[in-house]
Amino acid sequence: MFSINKFLGILPNASEHGYMVDSMLEACHWFMALLFVGWTIYFLYTIHRFHHSRHPKADYHGVQSKASAHLEFSVVLIEAVLLLGFALPLWGKRVNGDQFPPSTDAVRVHAVAQQFLWNFHYPGPDGVFGRQSPEFVTENNPLGLDPNDPHGKDDVITKNELHLINQKPTVIEITSKDVIHGLALEHMRISQDAIPGSRIPAWFRPIRAGTYDIICSQLCGYGHSGMRAVMTVETQAEFDSWFKEQSDLQHPKPAGTAPAPAAPVAPAPAAPTAK
Repeated sequence: MFSINKFLGILPNASEHGYMVDSMLEACHWFMALLFVGWTIYFLYTIHRFHHSRHPKADYHGVQSKASAHLEFSVVLIEAVLLLGFALPLWGKRVNGDQFPPSTDAVRVHAVAQQFLWNFHYPGPDGVFGRQSPEFVTENNPLGLDPNDPHGKDDVITKNELHLINQKPTVIEITSKDVIHGLALEHMRISQDAIPGSRIPAWFRPIRAGTYDIICSQLCGYGHSGMRAVMTVETQAEFDSWFKEQSDLQHPKPAGTAPAPAAPVAPAPAAPTAK
């Protein structure tokens, strides 16, 4: 069947819930196409039907039929069904905390926006995010991790690089360090504003491995167009290998002390000479 979504260039879906978003968009596009064709035909008909050559004198009584009122009511009814039957339930499932997957079963990431890049913060092997505070923010500590918090000493932070596990739920908590940004994961059918002072969760399940673009969906300044990042969806083994590599780079283990030199061995006494 001809798909208006594909005709309009909507990116392929790569998330578990994305088909519902695509189905709603497809229905809306067909509905709007039907309205466009219908109203265009009606407009052309009225131009022909009420041309001044046929009606040189205006009729101030207007249309007496109730057909137009019924059509208008039908349009409102269909729009209400799309909104109340599809859009709001789908939105509610994405933001309802009861629908979120358990923390133990999901990849958890903090997405922190700033002009003009994305910081992605993963908890370390202990599974606990380190405490953050603005007073600790430096060039080498962009997210302000508390250096005295043991939970933050194994955390991993990347810039413009988000790695996820295929077929595993992902919970992203989104915020901003400066102005309002927007985290747009178009292939995952997820878009959420990053607002300073708020940490807003969103969740989805990737179902297709690959590399996808991340863009900022809110005009955030002169560098907005360059605020791009890369999302990689991979297997569990590939993710574990990447995470270990990042952890080793960001938290190198102290070099071990050199082994103590061996004690010198005394030479064996010479054998007595026979006389």
